[in-house]
Amino acid sequence: MLTKFESKSARVKGLAFHPVRPWVCSSLHNGVIQLWDYRVGTLLDKFEEHDGPVRGVHFHLSEPLLVSGGDDYKLKVWDYRLRRCMFTLLGHLDYIRTVQFHHEHPWILSASDDQTLRLWNWKERTCISVLTGHNHYVMAASFHPSDDLIVSASLDQTVRVWDTAGLRKKQTGEADAGAGGLPPASPMG
Repeated sequence: MLTKFESKSARVKGLAFHPVRPWVCSSLHNGVIQLWDYRVGTLLDKFEEHDGPVRGVHFHLSEPLLVSGGDDYKLKVWDYRLRRCMFTLLGHLDYIRTVQFHHEHPWILSASDDQTLRLWNWKERTCISVLTGHNHYVMAASFHPSDDLIVSASLDQTVRVWDTAGLRKKQTGEADAGAGGLPPASPMG
């Protein structure tokens, strides 16, 4: 074991490594997000604007940003250098389970108990797509590391892979050769 630190909460709901710095972010049942230096076990900062448990956290790969999602149905984008919430994204109708920044595009993926996944453009602060198809809570979702794909898992006992190539082309202004009017994101299979 490298190090151990105590969160001071009954339950840790989410964790994320910073892509470069020796930091871990933990999201807690009491609504607090903690930023830790895992090399020395020091609490660096706390973020406290969620109302209720925070289930998901994720660091941006190159910007000083952190996204969180919680039981208050809100996604919050934080600037950890400025030590404050930059903005809140609203649209989910139930608990948010997973949040993730895209590795290349200005997108955030969120999965919710409202049975949807949502894609957000964090630079424009808008929801750009709602992915429907699950018929129970969506417990987890993730971007593919290099392809135009999303994977999601639900309590409906399905794992779905979603093709986001059409959405990417629409968002980046690329010619959409042969898309034939497909929706921006669609389940594969």
